[in-house]
Amino acid sequence: MQLGLSSYSIDPVIESGALSLLEAIDWIAEQGADCVELVPFAFTLMNDKDEPDVEKIKGVVRRANDAGIKLANYSILADLCKEDPEEYRAEVARIKRHVDVACELGVPVMRHDVCAFRRPRGENGLAYFDRLLGQIVDGAGDIADYAAARGLTTLIENHGFFANGCDRVERIIDAVDRPNYGLLLDTGNIICVDEDPSAAALRLAGRAKMIHLKDFYIRKRDPGDTTLFDCGGHWFKSMGGKFLRGSILAQGDLDIWEILGAIKASGYDGAIAIEFEGFEDPQYASRVSLDNARRIWEEV
Repeated sequence: MQLGLSSYSIDPVIESGALSLLEAIDWIAEQGADCVELVPFAFTLMNDKDEPDVEKIKGVVRRANDAGIKLANYSILADLCKEDPEEYRAEVARIKRHVDVACELGVPVMRHDVCAFRRPRGENGLAYFDRLLGQIVDGAGDIADYAAARGLTTLIENHGFFANGCDRVERIIDAVDRPNYGLLLDTGNIICVDEDPSAAALRLAGRAKMIHLKDFYIRKRDPGDTTLFDCGGHWFKSMGGKFLRGSILAQGDLDIWEILGAIKASGYDGAIAIEFEGFEDPQYASRVSLDNARRIWEEV
């Protein structure tokens, strides 16, 4: 098992300019992380022509090598639910350009979403899922085939309110049916569709090729300052109406001991990247989360 951090956890620090991307890699390595996941929200690895910035990518690879930390995954937002054919083709082509970035980085896996996180809440039901499943599978399969030629595995993450939940994720993976297409299991996101995180870890850890570890506070009544989609520290609502907010790992309401115990029992020995998206200082919260994850892994 390689325990690390997603760059997403310290996005505010990178966005503010307090740390550059290269300095962020150094800082993550200094916290004792084995690996880092790169999520291009606060930075980009594309040039002005929306093509891979090869020199910048080479700099990232050199910095990670110098810091002694593994680049574990490259994750992007994507939407294969676009119903306009031209927009759909353009999105598939865009994702393939990011596959090129992942290959230049030398990561073993790359996550791309199959649906927009901010898909309208009323369009997440089974009728919509069944109608769009075919084009999701076609697009994901096409992208996986493109990635396979370069030795890369592409992943779906249980993310948001549409392509989330054990049944839906497994349906997509089984329908794509490619040896280089698999699951990034997010142990916290499953609560967004009101499924039990510990049960989901038991069910899906054996299929995972990459894992996100995170924690949430959960409330049944509106605690105030609630938004629709902002999961960067504010409260937001699950599909079933629970109120959620990101927390430091093991300080929230998820049973991290039970979740890590399920992962360990499954025999999973790949990368685990912590995602923090709460109100606390990102560097403090990430450091404590890493320490807690190490300690709990040894306890379970």
